[in-house]
Amino acid sequence: MTVDHDAGQTTSLYEVGDLPPLGVVPQRMYASVIRPARYGPPLKAFETEVVDVPDVPPGFVLVAVMAAGINYNNVWAGLGRPLDVVKMRQKRGAPEPFHIGGSEGSGIVWKVGEGVRSVKVGDHVVLSGCRWEEDDPAVRLGRDPMLAPSQETWGYELNWGSFAQFTLVADFQCHPKPARLSWVEAACFMLSSATAYRQLNGWPPHNVEAGDVVLIWGGSGGLGSMAIQHVRRMGGRPIAVVSTPERAEYCMRLGAEGVINRTEFDHWGSPPSEGTAEYRRWNEQLRAFGRKIWEVAGEKVSPRIVFEHAGSHTLPTSMFVCAPGGMVVICGATSGYEAHVDLRVLWMRQKRLQGSHFAGLRECRAVTGLAERGLLDPCLGQVYDFDSIGLAHQHMFEGTQACGNLAARVGAMAITT
Repeated sequence: MTVDHDAGQTTSLYEVGDLPPLGVVPQRMYASVIRPARYGPPLKAFETEVVDVPDVPPGFVLVAVMAAGINYNNVWAGLGRPLDVVKMRQKRGAPEPFHIGGSEGSGIVWKVGEGVRSVKVGDHVVLSGCRWEEDDPAVRLGRDPMLAPSQETWGYELNWGSFAQFTLVADFQCHPKPARLSWVEAACFMLSSATAYRQLNGWPPHNVEAGDVVLIWGGSGGLGSMAIQHVRRMGGRPIAVVSTPERAEYCMRLGAEGVINRTEFDHWGSPPSEGTAEYRRWNEQLRAFGRKIWEVAGEKVSPRIVFEHAGSHTLPTSMFVCAPGGMVVICGATSGYEAHVDLRVLWMRQKRLQGSHFAGLRECRAVTGLAERGLLDPCLGQVYDFDSIGLAHQHMFEGTQACGNLAARVGAMAITT
């Protein structure tokens, strides 16, 4: 091994699961890489490669990744649609012809850039998934940074995500790791939990209040498992929508008031043309789903908030079953982006359709604090090895992933804390 002690660098390549001496930065590292030539299903798109470790500019931090969370945004990155993230960055002048994904993770601060004061080498941190320019005029004028023009998703729109031995983040993306959590537990909950927290607590007056019925699509997934806990802690009544009895049991253990098995209904997606026999049957199923909510709730009450992230398959139903004056809040579209909205239902029942995207620093600190105090279970589901990151996304793409949040071991290959 050759080490430049003045620069704190080594030319050695460390195996995944190994770490150099604290603060010594290798020139090269292993990463799970997507390239445009491999765009397609995740199992094809991801490959383990050796790449250069990025430089650390002022205000940034190099983190040795111990574990990385798995989320749907890098299914899209692997497919190359709806956004070709490599092409987008190259149009801006980025030199890298590849994408390293991963929008959350846990790790150890390994090097800090000039001007960084909030963290130091050796700190144990969890990483949040959005970045913005701190000199963005909107941010300086006090606007929510998540609404600022410069806001982008690290590990998706931005490169050098957590699917590598070292990742590059802005200093404000680093949050104290809850000491009670293992590396893999700490890696998996930030994106889903903070996203759910903002959806349920960030759009007044439609914050969850005591007694509110909240319908949660995909209750056994990462987002859904976080939403169930948040709603229950806020005094609401979470009703989860799932696809199997096993997933229903999982949601009930988390605190759901009840569950609905969506396979009992088949009206999903946009309605057929009105006046047709197909529409009448679709509408009957739609109304039966609404009655099922009343049955599960034990009274004729509709959800004040509908927690959405599926998109085209479910949004028409969400808008219908949402209570008058209630809100459908959506943070994604895993079943498709083009969705039907009956504007008569929207305006005549005075409902709200609200978009919500990840979370700001306040929400991120709130959920790490909950986890630290044992008030939030990270709901770690399946854990993958580093070379199986593509397989993890393939499972997510196919909808066959385990309940809860998913993670991959990186530096924590051989340890559990």
